[in-house]
Amino acid sequence: MNQIQAISNFTATNPLRIGTRKSPLAMVQTRMVQAQLIAHYRLSEGSITIVPMVASGDKITDRPLADIGGKALWTKELERALIEDKIDLAVHSMKDVETIRSDEFSIAAMLPRGDISDKIIGASSIQNLKHKARVGTSSPRRQAQLLAMRPDLICESIRGNVATRLGKLKAGEFDATLLAAVGLERLGMGDLGEVIDNMLPAASQGAIGIECLRSRSDLKEFVSTISDNDTMICVNMERAFLECLSGDCHSPIAALAVRKGGQIYLRGQILSPDGSDQESGNILCNDEDCAAAAHTLAKTLLDRASLALRQYFEI
Repeated sequence: MNQIQAISNFTATNPLRIGTRKSPLAMVQTRMVQAQLIAHYRLSEGSITIVPMVASGDKITDRPLADIGGKALWTKELERALIEDKIDLAVHSMKDVETIRSDEFSIAAMLPRGDISDKIIGASSIQNLKHKARVGTSSPRRQAQLLAMRPDLICESIRGNVATRLGKLKAGEFDATLLAAVGLERLGMGDLGEVIDNMLPAASQGAIGIECLRSRSDLKEFVSTISDNDTMICVNMERAFLECLSGDCHSPIAALAVRKGGQIYLRGQILSPDGSDQESGNILCNDEDCAAAAHTLAKTLLDRASLALRQYFEI
């Protein structure tokens, strides 16, 4: 089926079905995908419908994600729906997508990447937090980076959507929390909080991915027209860096790839959970060498790492 035939199949009575988590941020991101497809192909509003679902990760909010099954808790319901033909596409925050995945699925496109920064809410900066301030975060990366800067801080788990986390902060359960700037911006709260300087983000932060079954070449071609090539290249390089380190939800790993002239520049960081030990580095490569370069940087950091730090990672 060619692209024109694929487009003609989507009508108000037979719409393209896009699956998403039911959270406010996930819905906003899925509407972004819906709007871009409608605008690009000049489709009618009813030709693309959104199918919200409650992910396991949204149901269990009293424990860190790493303790209850990892990133698959954000994606497995949507991927099951793809297999069962309940949806045609699934939209994900790429930060939530596992690095090692079934060949049955394909990330067919990514929207242009948003802000990759982290923000602190509840204080003007990390340095201005009071001694032994309680900071809500369930991210091993953020916790390690915070403790590397301020070993006195008390990091405690916080789960739930943005509104839930802000509610816990307002209720005095925490002195501060950290949130992705891009999520706040997409929710219309871009003025909230202060950007944290010099904190390397999580791999894939700020990127929205569009997934389909690998066998659906028609859908892959259809969504590829709204995909941002630089975002795909850079995010896949960061994910290769994670994969080389066997990175999972327990792993304090940060990575950011950006285009620099005609090449891709990757910065990476590995840390111990308490932030007391870390290694960081960078590498520059051509587009076609990204996966190999990510592997090289991962190995370089491990070769330089202490035995104590190395135990948290594999290659």
